[in-house]
Amino acid sequence: MSTLLEVRDLVKRFGGIKATDHLSLAVREGEIHALIGPNGAGKTTLINQLMGETAPDSGDIAFAGHVITGLKPAARTRLGLGRTFQITQLLPECSALEHVMLAVQAHQGHSFHFFGAARQDRRLVEPARALLDELRLGPRADVKVSALSHGERKQLELAMALALEPRLLLLDEPMAGLGAVETEEMIATLQRLKGRITMLLVEHDMEAVFALADRITVLVYGRAIASGTPADIQANPDVREAYLGEGDA
Repeated sequence: MSTLLEVRDLVKRFGGIKATDHLSLAVREGEIHALIGPNGAGKTTLINQLMGETAPDSGDIAFAGHVITGLKPAARTRLGLGRTFQITQLLPECSALEHVMLAVQAHQGHSFHFFGAARQDRRLVEPARALLDELRLGPRADVKVSALSHGERKQLELAMALALEPRLLLLDEPMAGLGAVETEEMIATLQRLKGRITMLLVEHDMEAVFALADRITVLVYGRAIASGTPADIQANPDVREAYLGEGDA
């Protein structure tokens, strides 16, 4: 598989703290690459740098053959980078369908006028409903976000990200706050997408990580201490001691 995303010697400091410490990382086309590590390891800071929401102090980011280190977030989205958030960012009084229609509208390049005829526009409605059906939210399409469960909101946010047709989807803790049944549903959703969309998965739920990931990189204090297959990571003594809590100390 070819490399879709490459991070080269990336550094980001906040005062005296290195949130990203000379980090290099490669994500291959078509894989699910998981990024794990304890709280404060720098995972979300890295996602923010990849999306252009935080500027690195040094190093480069290459995506789909382009150096994107200096690009603004909108330009990165146009190239095919998409993301979800650890905390859902939705409008309580809008329906699930309206949210996905807005995302479809953004991808099609239309201006944001969402009244009257736009709500009946088949170019928006049909792809939005198809995405909701794919994520098992079809029956909830006309329900306001305020009436959706936490798990349904997570699935809706994923549908919105997919509406932008990303080549690489950055998933920031998609299992956060989910119960056992909702976690199983999210894992099943991501398994259905596997191979169709490349994913960089930030996640604390290790069962989900080992069920989904082709490769895993472990961050500790902004540094990658290991990268490899799930079997490699489970067997790595440095990872077991630093993160999985199974060292001799």
